[in-house]
Amino acid sequence: MIDYRSDNTGRAAPEILDAMVRANTGTALGYGADEWTARLQERFGELFETKVRVFPVATGTAANALALAASSPSWGLVYCSEAAHINTSEANAAGFFGGGLKLAPIAGKDGRIDPDAFARTLAAIQPGQLHRGQPAAVNLTQASDLGTVYVLDDIRAIADVAKTRGLKVHMDGARFANALARLGCSPAEMSWRAGVDILSFGVTKNGGALCDAIVVFTPELADGLAVQLRRAGQVWSKMRFASAQLMAYIEHGLWLNLAAASNAAAARIAGGIAGLPGLRLVAPVEVNEIFLELPTGVMDAIERDGFQFYRRSATLARFVCRFDTSEAEADALVAALRRHCAGPADTVPARAAE
Repeated sequence: MIDYRSDNTGRAAPEILDAMVRANTGTALGYGADEWTARLQERFGELFETKVRVFPVATGTAANALALAASSPSWGLVYCSEAAHINTSEANAAGFFGGGLKLAPIAGKDGRIDPDAFARTLAAIQPGQLHRGQPAAVNLTQASDLGTVYVLDDIRAIADVAKTRGLKVHMDGARFANALARLGCSPAEMSWRAGVDILSFGVTKNGGALCDAIVVFTPELADGLAVQLRRAGQVWSKMRFASAQLMAYIEHGLWLNLAAASNAAAARIAGGIAGLPGLRLVAPVEVNEIFLELPTGVMDAIERDGFQFYRRSATLARFVCRFDTSEAEADALVAALRRHCAGPADTVPARAAE
């Protein structure tokens, strides 16, 4: 079996596990009052080139929901892409932990918010319209949930629109490293320098073991977030083990090397199937995810060949590469798709040719 179901299905990077073992000595105060967590604050400040507050959390859902709860009042509107993970896959965790905040999807291409559409939506709600939900924050998923990346100009454009109305900017960076490896910019350029106030910093999908983090750039959000985290049971007792993972992740460029490897595997597959009849890329392959419209018969055939992936619908398949996806595994998928798409399997739906 060759597993393309998710970048969550793979192993942790050995460097991450080694860091946890090295932290497993002696005693240390709990709940973040340990030397590893103190160093974590300093190290992430160096990484992002500014003073930050870093909060380790157990999951990306916790990072997103609690970051947004700290960014919006309970009666606020949080704008996001229609395809955003917070909108489609987190059981309205943001609304629950935010005490009723409402997600407001914005249209856009390839899983991203269109800056002009966002501006028009905000313009339709004037300050003082008390019968309407009040705009409070905007969420950008970087990389998007269709595997595309916001370029820096688009992040800035969306942030500029948000700031004119006093909205906070949250970035869901579950695949932050993959987007960074794609753009080749600095972490600062893709976050606070582009207008981001608070970041869900993904680790688990990119070789991590047991934690993600929230990185706060706007100081006024940090104290409220700390309370939200404690209330939600997201303050680790033995915090040193979480902080040790996070520091190992960014040390010596490990995180970017892992992301570059998974991006390269997806690019290899995309290049190998380019122009192949009988399938269609739903969005450009810019990081480690590939979304393909395929005939049902082709999906059945490649499953019989031993490939695991997720079916998003009867004709939509998602393939995700991990940092340890080999060239041989990528080439095997290309060969299977070439073999089965060249045959007389079900035709691709009409919309695939649009």
